[in-house]
Amino acid sequence: MSDDSRPSQAQSSAAAVIPAAGRGVRLGPGAPKALRALNGTPMLIHAVRALAASRAVSLVVVVAPPDGAAEVKALLGAHALPERTDFLVVPGGDSRQESVKLGLAALPPGYDIVLVHDAARPLVPVDTVDAVIEAVRDGAPAVVPALPLADTVKQVEPAETPGAPEPVVATPERARLRAVQTPQGFDRATLVRAHETVTDNVTDDASMVEQLGLRVVVVPGHEEAFKVTRPLDLVLAEAVLARRRLNDGF
Repeated sequence: MSDDSRPSQAQSSAAAVIPAAGRGVRLGPGAPKALRALNGTPMLIHAVRALAASRAVSLVVVVAPPDGAAEVKALLGAHALPERTDFLVVPGGDSRQESVKLGLAALPPGYDIVLVHDAARPLVPVDTVDAVIEAVRDGAPAVVPALPLADTVKQVEPAETPGAPEPVVATPERARLRAVQTPQGFDRATLVRAHETVTDNVTDDASMVEQLGLRVVVVPGHEEAFKVTRPLDLVLAEAVLARRRLNDGF
């Protein structure tokens, strides 16, 4: 890669961490979820390309299964990726939280903004990535893309037996709720402190920053940034890619 083709650190100091060490049991037996094929290409490659499509992202760190770093390195080497972006593969841990922490530890100096992105969200548009980065640059310590909820939500008392009826406890006001997506963006020092401080098992990195008492802001997400979790999601993702090829030649 030539120096001319890479954005300078003054123009771009954003790095992305993609934890891809999970097994994805809800998609059934077989390869880890991130390595499942989508339109003939592993979801992980789609996710890496989606983050690298932003000219603000100059480094992507992929956190591989603990025993699969060599396989993931070979996978990245076998697919065309933007030359202006650097790529790094590190072994992950037993949990998503541990894997993100290991990805953070692998970041070299000079990257003040860090994105954390689910490998299972392979189709996030570059405009969403850029919006998250811009909000961090504007001073927010943590930023999440999110969508308003279309459905009414009920808070319930979980049943002791799976599938049993569950009593409704409350109906939250839908206008105040959002469905959170990734990439989530952070001031690097804030995210590092969160991972050093918060020991609770959490579902996303923004909630760790919330536990520090710091402000987390929401920017508009995108309907195509959905998480591929179940077999039906794969069908929907294939349909999105087909529409993109038809409309954009992507």
